[in-house]
Amino acid sequence: MTDHTTTLTCTCGQVALAVLGRPIVSAECLCTDCQNAGAFLQSLPGARPTLDQKGATRFVLYRKDKVRCEQGQDRLREHRLSKDSKTRRVVAICCNTPMFLEFTDGHWLSIYGGLWPVANLPPLEIRTMARDRPKGVELPGDVPNPATHTVSFYIKLFRAWAAMRFRVPKVDFVNGELDAR
Repeated sequence: MTDHTTTLTCTCGQVALAVLGRPIVSAECLCTDCQNAGAFLQSLPGARPTLDQKGATRFVLYRKDKVRCEQGQDRLREHRLSKDSKTRRVVAICCNTPMFLEFTDGHWLSIYGGLWPVANLPPLEIRTMARDRPKGVELPGDVPNPATHTVSFYIKLFRAWAAMRFRVPKVDFVNGELDAR
């Protein structure tokens, strides 16, 4: 299974990412930044929901060297919550589909879970940043719901980085900023 390639497309099919092998981790994030960005991204014309009923954003984390853009590179734009943010969310502008989140200094990409058909979405392993969940939201006990990130979450990221010989590849297939005024 480690050599299996999965192709993920935006809603209209003009942008395609290929992810190789198994993910690092499959998670939902409840941090304030993901809630704010999710609300913005799902407000774009024609965009599908990014946040679920709990205010969580679903991600599947992959090593950067295991993700490539197969088509539609010219349609990818970044959105940052602030000018100085080291985190960018990348959107396919043809249909306003969120594709991935990148910590630019990190070695992984957080691919939006909405790109997978529901039946093929890797099983949820953890919810992170539960302390930031919207007021009144009760989280199910189906997976761990830590207040921040767990040691095991960081260990998975570290192991993936070690397997990459501590490299941090650059993602060079995003073409400018999202024009969403």
